Amino acid sequence: MAHQAASAKRTRCVVCLRAAASCICHWIAPLSHAVEVLILQHPLEVHNAKGSARLLHLSLPNSRMLTGEHFPPDTLAELLAGKHNVLLYPDTLGDRSLGIAPPPALDPAIVLDPAQLRLVVLDGTWRKSRKMLYVNPQLQQLPRLPLRDTPASHYLIRKAHAPDQLSTLEATCYALMQLEQDVSRFVPLMTAFDGFVAQHLSYVMAHAEKA
Repeated sequence: MAHQAASAKRTRCVVCLRAAASCICHWIAPLSHAVEVLILQHPLEVHNAKGSARLLHLSLPNSRMLTGEHFPPDTLAELLAGKHNVLLYPDTLGDRSLGIAPPPALDPAIVLDPAQLRLVVLDGTWRKSRKMLYVNPQLQQLPRLPLRDTPASHYLIRKAHAPDQLSTLEATCYALMQLEQDVSRFVPLMTAFDGFVAQHLSYVMAHAEKA
């Protein structure tokens, strides 16, 4: 029986890739969106129980998610072809001291047609995402979409290093709200995210009580 219980704990859901005991598939909230989303996920985030990118990807039908830190130039060129790309990333002056090129200015004209836009999202900690930007010069050439004046993060399960830091899911939702000029459409996904966070907190507390 002990062997069977241990085996059940190791079993992973083939959809959300989490342990069966902490499956988050019931929080998937598919919604329509015009802006295409490309999520580039750092390898160390794939099985991170606190990560929100998988839930984001499964809830956005017009999204694609790839895992890696450094992507071959040909692969990135193919991924970025066909649409106007905007990188969801702050325009921080500190990056330039690390050898990261300053981004080109975002042309307001390209955001007028959401269907012609692709939002590129880096999923990882601040340090990991900065490394991904550093080792992929093609990403440095993309105009950036920084987020400002966003609500406080609901990401209670992961420590933030700055008050305005958001989860990948939250940041992407706010970016899509801005680009598509539609807040209400993405509210169900934000609500699902709150449920995902509450589930994780409940799981952690239950295991702490057993310890």
